[in-house]
Amino acid sequence: MSDQEDSFISHLVELRDRLLRAVVAVVVVFVGLMPWAGDIYDILAHPMMQALPEGTRMIATGVVTPFFVPMKVTLMVAFVIALPFVLYQAWCFIAPGLYAHERRLGLPLVVGSTVLFIAGMAFCYFFVFGTVFKFIAQFAPKSITPAPDIEQYLAFVMSMFLAFGLTFEVPVFVIVLTKMGIVDVPKLKEARPYVIVGAFVVAAVVTPPDVVSQLMLAIPMCLLYELGIFLARFVTKTRTEAVAE
Repeated sequence: MSDQEDSFISHLVELRDRLLRAVVAVVVVFVGLMPWAGDIYDILAHPMMQALPEGTRMIATGVVTPFFVPMKVTLMVAFVIALPFVLYQAWCFIAPGLYAHERRLGLPLVVGSTVLFIAGMAFCYFFVFGTVFKFIAQFAPKSITPAPDIEQYLAFVMSMFLAFGLTFEVPVFVIVLTKMGIVDVPKLKEARPYVIVGAFVVAAVVTPPDVVSQLMLAIPMCLLYELGIFLARFVTKTRTEAVAE
């Protein structure tokens, strides 16, 4: 029992150290970006500003909102920049408990999940926001002047980034389920119709009530599911060879 307690405590200490390093990395990047917090928010707000009538600006209804909202955006950017290091710390913590063939797959999954999540956010920023905001602006009555609140805009952007970031993780989810033996490639192919329906249901729930944004979320989700099926074939082959060994 003493050896087990010592091992458990040592794992807790290592977990604390890894978390502390990850937090310090995010804080260091955040502090370094603070002088440009306003510029970072302006970049985030660019798609909305492009869709608003010329001369229109966004508003801040709270007293401290003009300060806290850019800080929140800067913290989000700092986390994204430090994400590879954060995931590396997580990988260093779990890697010693994995088999050799699991470690060979684990590191590519960590790197791939990071790249895919950032790719989902980039796709949302560069393609979805501009299309959706222009589509919504076309239906605005001529008798009103749109002036979005910056705090509500940040909440909307965060939810969309999270939705598209997780959507682009679909291949990783498929590979992990295949690697764990929960599903195989034939079952994934059989589930294709249900996945397509589920993709459009999820898109209808998490995106604004317009067809454009729903399609721009559902279609990539379906395509990424097909990519996951394609990659799962190689994972299944690797898993079979590992079992044979």
